[in-house]
Amino acid sequence: MRRFIAAVFLLALAAPVWGASGWVSLFDGKTLNGWVLKSPHGRGYLVENGHIVAPADGGGNLFTEKEYSNFVFHVEFRLSVNGNNGIGIRAPFEGDAAWQAMEIQILDDDGPAYKGKLHAFQYTGSIYWAVPSKTGHLKKTGEWNSMEITANGRRITVKLNGSVITDANLDDIKDVEILKKHPGLFRPSGHIGLLGHKSLVEFRNLRVKEL
Repeated sequence: MRRFIAAVFLLALAAPVWGASGWVSLFDGKTLNGWVLKSPHGRGYLVENGHIVAPADGGGNLFTEKEYSNFVFHVEFRLSVNGNNGIGIRAPFEGDAAWQAMEIQILDDDGPAYKGKLHAFQYTGSIYWAVPSKTGHLKKTGEWNSMEITANGRRITVKLNGSVITDANLDDIKDVEILKKHPGLFRPSGHIGLLGHKSLVEFRNLRVKEL
């Protein structure tokens, strides 16, 4: 009996910290099990070298099968030049997630296609076309970035590489035109998604913790 208890104790110590603290992995490193592809472009999404890849001739909307309401979502991403993707939160399967949900922008802000041409709410970490982010925290293309998105009731917070770049109370958005375009700002729950735009972007270490 003592040996059995000792073995159980050692197994508990060996358990991943993220699992013990409420984190659940969304990607097994080998397949897209648990994900649903909608509105695909070209080859859609691939799994290569333990990463989820939106290839330059692919993309579209890749959603979690499960819906989430209040949560913390962690992801690491690597951009190519002019890379363009986004994280959809509280999204429905159908419709444009940028408007029917909320899209947290992921973009090569200084890419030749975008530099000097972006509105404030188009930079990485912004709630697309609704709330601007702070700039200056995105790493160079080819380097891995760490993003953490917290959706807790009406507050949406985005951390990029350890710095808070967006901290929004959705109730503070009063612009009638923005609210008219964004019914997704009022959705209490939905899927988490990768929203690709025919450019190479890679993802790894995707996990979620429900609040």
